[in-house]
Amino acid sequence: MGNERKYMKRNIVGLVIGVFLLSCGLPVDAQHAKPARIGLLIPGSTATFSARTAAFRQGLRELGYAEGQSVVLEYRYADGKFERLPDLAAEMLRLNVDIVVTGDTPAVQALKKLTTTVPIVMGNVADPVTVGLVASLARPGGNVTGLTTLALDLDGKRLELLKEIMPRVARVSFLWDPSNPAMTNRVKEVQTAARALDIDLQSLEVRNDKEIQRAFEAALREKTGALLAPNTIVVAHGKDIADFAATNRLPLVYDTREFTETGGLMSYGPSFPDLWRRAASYVDKILKGAKPADLPVEQPTKFELVINLKTAKQIGLAIPPNVLARADRVIK
Repeated sequence: MGNERKYMKRNIVGLVIGVFLLSCGLPVDAQHAKPARIGLLIPGSTATFSARTAAFRQGLRELGYAEGQSVVLEYRYADGKFERLPDLAAEMLRLNVDIVVTGDTPAVQALKKLTTTVPIVMGNVADPVTVGLVASLARPGGNVTGLTTLALDLDGKRLELLKEIMPRVARVSFLWDPSNPAMTNRVKEVQTAARALDIDLQSLEVRNDKEIQRAFEAALREKTGALLAPNTIVVAHGKDIADFAATNRLPLVYDTREFTETGGLMSYGPSFPDLWRRAASYVDKILKGAKPADLPVEQPTKFELVINLKTAKQIGLAIPPNVLARADRVIK
């Protein structure tokens, strides 16, 4: 009889605990659940991507995930050496991660070539449809989804802003890597925008360290008035580009604020940290059972114009008050 009472008591206690957990929306065995393993394949360095990875972790926290408990993050950095991405992607997949979060077209391509099953979340990619990463923005159709940067639509705006700051600028150099398939259409768009503004656009192809030096020589030879440096080229050659611009007192225009804060003149574009924070919501949905194929690729909602007055002073450039008034941030 005593044993029966003990047995019934244990059953009642177990039932109460189960009902409590279910009422909280948690599975009964949630406290014993294995943490999700999330891979972060980073094309750049710890420093260049620190704001993005911090924003991603913030997004996870906002959704109720705790690092080391409900999720474990695995990092692999290419340090701007894109040729390392295939090996790092393979290494990442050998860790049996549940999802990989990454940014920039070459990194997504490296992963996509190796797996059609592990979900891949794009933190930032310029033109995922054209380069074949997804079937469409509305229905990606494979194991890749995430966020795009609208890069094709923004280079014209950067040139317009540069023209406002430097009305007499005649030639602008655009540094780009032709091995990145996302850049081909972008070059065409920026050339069209330059013609409309009566600017001679100098297209400078850069695939490696030797070519970056040749590009600098060509820019000086053609007496360029300013430099446009897309994100992917900065990830690979950022310090060289910044040093060259500073030495020759050339205005340097970036895609995003992260690099302007370290010495560029200006940036206009989507907030990359905000995109990576939103990438956490894709991870959340996939962990809860959603398929990447059914999650639409989202576009930026937060854009920033950043002006570095310190850099402007160093290169002897006055920023018109009407441009400063529109800036989201002014670095002094």
